[in-house]
Amino acid sequence: MTASASTQTDYFGLTIPFMHFIGLVPESIAPAYARTTLPWRQDLTNSRGDVHGGTLMSVLDFTLSAAARGSAEASEGMATIDMNTTFLSPATGDLVIEARCLRRGASIAFCEGDIRRADGELVARATATFKIIRRRPGGD
Repeated sequence: MTASASTQTDYFGLTIPFMHFIGLVPESIAPAYARTTLPWRQDLTNSRGDVHGGTLMSVLDFTLSAAARGSAEASEGMATIDMNTTFLSPATGDLVIEARCLRRGASIAFCEGDIRRADGELVARATATFKIIRRRPGGD
Protein backbone atom coordinates (compact mmCIF):
# COMPACT_ATOMS: atom_id res chain seq x y z
CA MET A 1 0.00 0.00 0.00
CA THR A 2 1.44 3.33 -1.00
CA ALA A 3 0.00 6.80 -0.82
CA SER A 4 1.10 9.95 -2.52
CA ALA A 5 2.27 12.90 -0.46
CA SER A 6 -0.89 14.79 -1.44
CA THR A 7 -3.07 12.22 0.35
CA GLN A 8 -0.95 11.98 3.49
CA THR A 9 -2.53 12.70 6.87
CA ASP A 10 -1.39 15.79 8.80
CA TYR A 11 0.08 14.46 12.04
CA PHE A 12 0.00 17.65 14.10
CA GLY A 13 2.04 19.53 11.51
CA LEU A 14 4.12 16.57 10.30
CA THR A 15 3.91 14.09 7.44
CA ILE A 16 4.67 10.58 8.74
CA PRO A 17 4.11 7.96 6.04
CA PHE A 18 4.32 4.99 8.43
CA MET A 19 1.60 6.36 10.76
CA HIS A 20 -0.53 7.01 7.67
CA PHE A 21 0.15 3.46 6.48
CA ILE A 22 -1.05 1.86 9.72
CA GLY A 23 -4.05 4.19 9.87
CA LEU A 24 -3.34 6.22 13.02
CA VAL A 25 -5.79 9.11 13.35
CA PRO A 26 -4.53 12.32 15.02
CA GLU A 27 -7.28 13.76 17.20
CA SER A 28 -5.97 16.52 19.46
CA ILE A 29 -2.81 18.19 20.65
CA ALA A 30 -2.31 20.75 23.40
CA PRO A 31 0.58 21.81 25.60
CA ALA A 32 1.95 18.59 27.15
CA TYR A 33 -0.91 16.44 25.76
CA ALA A 34 -1.76 14.46 22.62
CA ARG A 35 -4.54 12.04 21.68
CA THR A 36 -4.76 9.71 18.69
CA THR A 37 -6.92 6.74 17.73
CA LEU A 38 -6.17 3.54 15.89
CA PRO A 39 -9.11 1.91 14.13
CA TRP A 40 -8.89 -1.90 14.22
CA ARG A 41 -7.76 -3.56 11.00
CA GLN A 42 -7.11 -7.25 10.48
CA ASP A 43 -3.78 -6.58 8.78
CA LEU A 44 -2.46 -5.00 12.03
CA THR A 45 -3.07 -8.15 14.09
CA ASN A 46 -0.94 -10.99 15.39
CA SER A 47 -1.72 -14.72 15.18
CA ARG A 48 -4.39 -14.38 17.91
CA GLY A 49 -6.23 -11.56 16.15
CA ASP A 50 -5.09 -8.85 18.60
CA VAL A 51 -3.36 -5.69 17.39
CA HIS A 52 0.35 -6.54 17.18
CA GLY A 53 2.58 -5.29 20.01
CA GLY A 54 4.95 -3.59 17.56
CA THR A 55 2.05 -1.58 16.17
CA LEU A 56 1.06 -0.57 19.71
CA MET A 57 4.60 0.57 20.49
CA SER A 58 4.77 2.55 17.25
CA VAL A 59 1.57 4.49 17.94
CA LEU A 60 2.64 5.10 21.54
CA ASP A 61 6.03 6.39 20.36
CA PHE A 62 4.40 8.88 17.99
CA THR A 63 1.70 10.03 20.43
CA LEU A 64 4.16 10.46 23.31
CA SER A 65 6.51 12.46 21.09
CA ALA A 66 3.59 14.65 20.00
CA ALA A 67 2.82 15.39 23.66
CA ALA A 68 6.48 16.37 24.10
CA ARG A 69 6.24 18.73 21.09
CA GLY A 70 3.12 20.21 22.62
CA SER A 71 1.65 21.84 19.52
CA ALA A 72 1.31 21.48 15.79
CA GLU A 73 3.38 24.65 15.36
CA ALA A 74 6.40 23.38 17.28
CA SER A 75 9.55 23.61 15.21
CA GLU A 76 11.39 20.97 17.22
CA GLY A 77 11.64 17.33 16.42
CA MET A 78 11.84 14.48 18.91
CA ALA A 79 14.28 11.58 18.91
CA THR A 80 13.38 8.66 21.15
CA ILE A 81 16.13 7.93 23.66
CA ASP A 82 14.32 5.31 25.70
CA MET A 83 10.84 3.79 25.77
CA ASN A 84 9.38 1.22 28.14
CA THR A 85 6.04 -0.40 27.33
CA THR A 86 3.97 -2.66 29.54
CA PHE A 87 1.22 -4.71 27.88
CA LEU A 88 -1.75 -5.29 30.19
CA SER A 89 -4.59 -6.74 28.11
CA PRO A 90 -5.32 -7.74 24.50
CA ALA A 91 -5.66 -4.93 21.99
CA THR A 92 -8.98 -5.75 20.38
CA GLY A 93 -11.17 -3.34 18.48
CA ASP A 94 -10.60 0.38 18.02
CA LEU A 95 -8.00 1.93 20.33
CA VAL A 96 -7.51 5.34 21.97
CA ILE A 97 -3.98 6.55 22.71
CA GLU A 98 -3.43 9.42 25.16
CA ALA A 99 -0.06 10.87 26.17
CA ARG A 100 1.21 13.49 28.57
CA CYS A 101 4.54 15.26 28.83
CA LEU A 102 5.52 15.13 32.49
CA ARG A 103 8.60 17.32 32.27
CA ARG A 104 10.30 19.14 29.46
CA GLY A 105 13.74 20.61 29.92
CA ALA A 106 16.07 22.41 27.52
CA SER A 107 17.09 19.23 25.71
CA ILE A 108 15.12 16.29 27.17
CA ALA A 109 11.41 15.54 27.58
CA PHE A 110 9.84 12.84 29.79
CA CYS A 111 6.43 11.47 28.79
CA GLU A 112 3.89 8.79 29.68
CA GLY A 113 0.87 7.44 27.86
CA ASP A 114 -1.81 4.79 27.70
CA ILE A 115 -3.70 2.79 25.12
CA ARG A 116 -7.30 1.89 25.94
CA ARG A 117 -9.90 -0.15 24.13
CA ALA A 118 -13.22 1.49 23.27
CA ASP A 119 -14.72 -0.07 26.42
CA GLY A 120 -12.09 1.75 28.54
CA GLU A 121 -9.98 -1.32 29.34
CA LEU A 122 -6.28 -0.42 29.71
CA VAL A 123 -4.27 -2.23 27.01
CA ALA A 124 -0.76 -0.79 27.41
CA ARG A 125 1.13 1.87 29.32
CA ALA A 126 4.42 3.43 28.24
CA THR A 127 7.02 5.88 29.46
CA ALA A 128 9.52 7.50 27.14
CA THR A 129 12.42 9.93 27.14
CA PHE A 130 12.98 12.13 24.09
CA LYS A 131 15.87 14.29 22.93
CA ILE A 132 14.58 17.62 21.68
CA ILE A 133 15.98 18.32 18.22
CA ARG A 134 16.01 21.99 17.28
CA ARG A 135 16.30 22.91 13.64
CA ARG A 136 19.05 25.43 12.92
CA PRO A 137 18.29 28.26 10.51
CA GLY A 138 19.79 27.22 7.18
CA GLY A 139 20.63 23.80 8.64
CA ASP A 140 19.25 20.38 7.94
